[in-house]
Amino acid sequence: MTFSLATLPDSTDALKGIIVQLQAEFAAQTAELRAGFDKEYTILLEQIRLLRAQLYGRKSEKVIPADGPVPLSLFDMPEPAGLEPAPPEIKVGEYTRKKRGRKALPEHLPRIEVIHDIPEDEKVCACGCMLSRIGEEVSEQLDIIPAKIQVIRHIRPKYACRNCEGVEDESGKTVKIAPVHAQIIPKSIVSPSLLASILTGKFIDHTPFYRQEKQFLRLGVEISRTSMCNWAMQAASACMPLLELLHQQGVAGFLLNIDETPLQVLDEPGRSPTSKSYMWLFRGGGPEKPVVIYEYNSSRGGDVARKFLRDFQGFVQTDGYSGYDFLDLLEGIIHLGCWAHARRKFTDVTKAMGKDHTPGAADEALLYIGRLYRLEREAKQKKLSTEEVYRMRQEEAKPILEDFKKWLAQQAGLTPPKGLLGKAISYALRQWDRLIGYLKDGRLTMDNNLAENGIRPF
Repeated sequence: MTFSLATLPDSTDALKGIIVQLQAEFAAQTAELRAGFDKEYTILLEQIRLLRAQLYGRKSEKVIPADGPVPLSLFDMPEPAGLEPAPPEIKVGEYTRKKRGRKALPEHLPRIEVIHDIPEDEKVCACGCMLSRIGEEVSEQLDIIPAKIQVIRHIRPKYACRNCEGVEDESGKTVKIAPVHAQIIPKSIVSPSLLASILTGKFIDHTPFYRQEKQFLRLGVEISRTSMCNWAMQAASACMPLLELLHQQGVAGFLLNIDETPLQVLDEPGRSPTSKSYMWLFRGGGPEKPVVIYEYNSSRGGDVARKFLRDFQGFVQTDGYSGYDFLDLLEGIIHLGCWAHARRKFTDVTKAMGKDHTPGAADEALLYIGRLYRLEREAKQKKLSTEEVYRMRQEEAKPILEDFKKWLAQQAGLTPPKGLLGKAISYALRQWDRLIGYLKDGRLTMDNNLAENGIRPF
């Protein structure tokens, strides 16, 4: 409201009314601003607590029940006896104690016997008789033979006729020699075993080429990291047919798990060293012989997954990343969600509230999800068949899910959408059709952890 001196009334009562009106408007605006400030303050405080928990807090997402065991604090030492009355005696039933001690060494390992005997002159008793062997004590040590470098000389004898010098040979060959043996990398000094050792060290044991270069120097041979890098690229090219066979096997199953993780490439043509690239993981095939394929790409777009799928028909399980939304539109594909991601968002809420927080909506949501995981764990312990798992989910898990969805819908109207709890509820409701997809088949799992575990080394 604005006024000018020319339009202000001369009456004192009218001026007082204007002042009262302005005060009311000011109070309303102040209350509105404070409400917005409090809401923003709460959201920022949640984010700060969550960041602190991610940096310094417990990484595990396991929920400890309120009546569960509480670990003793570092300085909460037990009080000396006598200060408090002794607790009542509790009798515990008998149990079989597990055998402790060192595990026996594997029987399939070769044994080399080393006999540590006493000298011959000590085998004579004081009475003059020879001592008799009455037994022995045996102890075992695990030994290792260090890596040994050797050179394989491939010798191909040459043959020629000294009589006619090859003139009578119908093939026209003057000199005969065995063909060059097949090699993964032709005209290279690297043998198959050396190449396998280098690639295993790099991609399985995560030993960089420059460290392997130093290891070879200690063994008395010089192999540059440049040579190892070139061998790795040539071996990858030679394995492309095998990769295609693995791809065919992977998409032949009923389920594909897909995940991706950021990856930085320091020296890539046409791109900055700080550019973000991605390592994609596709896990498919049968449950007995799963196929895991890693695929590098500079993009996180859904086209990478679309290209891999080709004509795949079945279930595809992913997280809630929007790049996978196209899966919902493909015919013959059922898109599954990941309960581990939904649970993690509610876990973040509890972390942001601190370990001594009063149980609230996020804790209740975790109880719902925990009941679902408990059913899966019990089914695994009982070794239920696929059909039995399916029936268990329909009879026990489905009612829990129906109650959980009603609870989420009710909480959505009571929770600020920009807060951590609001985002967790919104994520669960938005992903709901995908999250309950595991009910359709007893072979499916609740989450995408199979893919996450495979991609974790990166």
